[in-house]
Amino acid sequence: MDDKPNPEESLADEFYNLGQNLIKTLHAAWDRPERKMLQQEIEEGLSELAQTLQREADTFVESPTGQRMKSDLEELHQKVRTGEAETKVRSELLEVFKVVNTELQRVVSRLQSEDSIPGEESKSSGQPREG
Repeated sequence: MDDKPNPEESLADEFYNLGQNLIKTLHAAWDRPERKMLQQEIEEGLSELAQTLQREADTFVESPTGQRMKSDLEELHQKVRTGEAETKVRSELLEVFKVVNTELQRVVSRLQSEDSIPGEESKSSGQPREG
């Protein structure tokens, strides 16, 4: 008979054993009292944090600043609903575009007037202009 163990068989057995040992290790670590205490501390801390945040939010809502903010938000909501905000934004955008267009027209006019000065070479000649 052959005294050599089948390498494929022992490798498969070792992989199986490794899996079983990993599962046992995870279960043992999960069931440890330290892990349970840590979980309880985290849950209690999160609960306390949520309560504190809720109290602070309630306090803020009742404060003068909170009331002002609530009023401002309601006013903004009303403006958006009635179209007043849209009209104001449209008006401001029109003003901005008018200013930009006016400035661009000035630049174009200046560049065109520089190009039309007699005795100077055109920019398209590739040579620097004397100035």
